[in-house]
Amino acid sequence: MVYETLIDVDALRALVASGGDLLLLDCEFELGMPDKGPAIYAQGHIPGARHAHLDDDLASPPDGSNGRHPLPAPVALAAWLRAQGLRRGQQVVAYDSSGGAWAARAWWLLRWLGHGPVAVLDGGKPAWVAAGLPLESGAPLPAVSGDFEAGEPLVPAPVSAAEVLANIEAGTAQVLDARDPSRFAGDPNPMDPVAGHIPGARNRFFRDNLGPDGRFRDATGLAADFSALLGGAPAILQCGSGVTACHNALAMAVAGLPAGRLYPGSWSEWIADPARPVATGPA
Repeated sequence: MVYETLIDVDALRALVASGGDLLLLDCEFELGMPDKGPAIYAQGHIPGARHAHLDDDLASPPDGSNGRHPLPAPVALAAWLRAQGLRRGQQVVAYDSSGGAWAARAWWLLRWLGHGPVAVLDGGKPAWVAAGLPLESGAPLPAVSGDFEAGEPLVPAPVSAAEVLANIEAGTAQVLDARDPSRFAGDPNPMDPVAGHIPGARNRFFRDNLGPDGRFRDATGLAADFSALLGGAPAILQCGSGVTACHNALAMAVAGLPAGRLYPGSWSEWIADPARPVATGPA
């Protein structure tokens, strides 16, 4: 079986136990503490997983005008994935301990490079541990280089700041902002030198995609939520830096809805140009 959105712990356990053709990506990360993710990984990760660092592996260096986590160059990302052992058609499972906040970025990037069999572990490492399954510590064994090559994207083309600006007037798409409601409304936050949101955006906090157990809500409920926000319009997905917006992209895929377009620069790019308009207030 191929998994392209979510995989549960039981299915992953069976894959691991059977020695299935699998690449596990541990995406542990904490904003403002770039060394913490690798440290958590070294302390304990799902056996065989390799660490994917948000800043170093799943983004390119910012230049001050393109947001905190610009998309990596496709050639560089494909080379990194090959170095982790990725082969054509191989099942990839990404996970973290943050409800999929970081793992969803890996999911979106792999689909951007045309790799279909990639899923996020529903419930992440906490669900794995709660099931009584083992972790391993330390560094992984050297990988045998894979043969992965980027192909045609399986997600819509990302949008630029210019397209988002034009959409404010045209109103052909609905911008969904994945940040928490206080940041969306314009409350002061150390992450944002300018507070507020893109005019016309609606707030869809990514954690609203999850139930109390940290797993994704059912497809019917997710579809109802997103359909009510979009009102039939196509979606532009953004957040602070194009990361948790991917969580909304994954939730929409789980719900069976048409894919939205990611605005990779998101709020951190938007506010780099003071000429771009800013709105405040609740959704």
